[in-house]
Amino acid sequence: MEMSPCSGAKTLALMLSEYGVTHLFQVPAVLRRTMVEIERLTGIKRVRPHGEKPAAYMADGYARASRRPGVCMAQVVGALNLCAGLRDAALAHSPVIALTGGRDPATKFRKVYQEVDDVPAFETVAKWNATVDDPERIPDMVRQAFRVATSGSPGPVHLQFAGNEGQVDAGAIEAGALVEARYASVPPHRPAPSEMADVDRAVDRLRSARRPVLVAGGGARWSGAGPKLVRLAERLDIPVATTLNGKDSIAGGHRLCVGVVGTYSRASANRIVSAADLVCYVGSETGSMSTHFWQVPPPGTATIQIDVDPEAIGRNYPAAIGICGDAATVLDLLLTRAGEPVTRPEWTTEAGQAVEQWRAEHGAELLSDAVPVRPERICAELTEHAPSDAIVVVDTGHAGMWMGGMFDVADGQDYMRSAGHLGWAFPAALGAKCAQPDRPVVCFTGDSGFWYHVAEIETAVRWNIAAVTVVNNNASGNQSKRGFDRAYGGVQTERGASDLWKFTMVDFAALATHIGALGLRVTKPRDFAPALAQAVESGRPSVIDVVTDIDALAPLAVVD
Repeated sequence: MEMSPCSGAKTLALMLSEYGVTHLFQVPAVLRRTMVEIERLTGIKRVRPHGEKPAAYMADGYARASRRPGVCMAQVVGALNLCAGLRDAALAHSPVIALTGGRDPATKFRKVYQEVDDVPAFETVAKWNATVDDPERIPDMVRQAFRVATSGSPGPVHLQFAGNEGQVDAGAIEAGALVEARYASVPPHRPAPSEMADVDRAVDRLRSARRPVLVAGGGARWSGAGPKLVRLAERLDIPVATTLNGKDSIAGGHRLCVGVVGTYSRASANRIVSAADLVCYVGSETGSMSTHFWQVPPPGTATIQIDVDPEAIGRNYPAAIGICGDAATVLDLLLTRAGEPVTRPEWTTEAGQAVEQWRAEHGAELLSDAVPVRPERICAELTEHAPSDAIVVVDTGHAGMWMGGMFDVADGQDYMRSAGHLGWAFPAALGAKCAQPDRPVVCFTGDSGFWYHVAEIETAVRWNIAAVTVVNNNASGNQSKRGFDRAYGGVQTERGASDLWKFTMVDFAALATHIGALGLRVTKPRDFAPALAQAVESGRPSVIDVVTDIDALAPLAVVD
């Protein structure tokens, strides 16, 4: 690392490079001098999307795919748009670092062009929210940003650089630009529980329970704990459910996997978790989505909760045993103390039967040859034909419901989903592909979600970001149908549907082709697999527009 004296811009450019950042997602103009030094000194790519919010989503997808901090940037007038995009990263505990311009202390309150105090807005979405008012502070503030973003339960960080474009980076500094390589990825530390007696008690409870279930959450994913979770489940013969954020912790076809639990879920998971006499949460905050508003499991069910964040333990279900530590580390300790294998033939048979019952209930739709195409059939096709090493990126809303319940993750695949923002998936998939250029990235969204950031097709073409985006195109946001029927007191009027959630049917394949991407339109189920293979093999940004049934509604959560 080059030492001072040098400019703040040069120091910042070199530090980002040393921390392993390969892409910046930025809307100009911000930190202009740093951008120049990045070109001169590093190999970092400066990706310019068509808005601050998709820049934040791209950085988020980059972070989740690589487990390294994703960096997004905007000048002061666009900072609030960037802030809005950070909310999904905050909800998913994703280590995104946002760099923005801000007010200069020398001209505060004088009505300088674009003067707005954005710092308070970031308080709700950032683990750490700080200002850089002196170039001398750049090295230590950047170090702290990476420390906070990656440590403990990871999450977004915001640094506001003085000057509407962050012009503070032009100043000369004397401070040494030390980089702490440990904090370049998640997790930088793997804390172990302080009380081994709690680990032994947990093993005893897991062994003695008649109907135990393991529930893997997003914390298990960030820890890379999936393989150890599966080993523990196999050793003690325990069914495994996952949250949406932990879906890739176990292969969907594993004999012990019962599916995603909660609201955007698979009925088999809700049924088995509801019937459990002990639920062991691994890296899950037990929020409303993963418990269907704290109904699954029923209140009073005995729980064990393993989490790196002590504040999460017992928040929603009083824990019989709470273990604070890194998920993979705690699972390793449980495995060393687990003893001889346990068999629970009645319980695991019941779990397997619940999965088979679910498949029987939805088999007609999963295999349907209907035209327009059923969304369930798309999910089944993706289960069978998505590349074995794919990163699968999924939107929220109906897309999250379809894929959460109907798609089975394979060993070797990653699954990333929107934590709440419709439209997140497409730009996040581009960020994921930037982070993992050698792996296929397949995005699943609906036309309602795709419209949010459809302009990023051009970004993908300009940078040749060869993600494959599958659009469930029913010319509507038809997840809203049920809600508006209720609001109308029965069945909504045709005008209500037309005004509130129906769209114009657009051929996204033609639009993508016009912009320079590969566009493929699918109107029959049998044509989907060849289109997916063509898109993956093309090495180009691709959009597969699937014309689907507007009357197809995702199944609601089951509560037994």
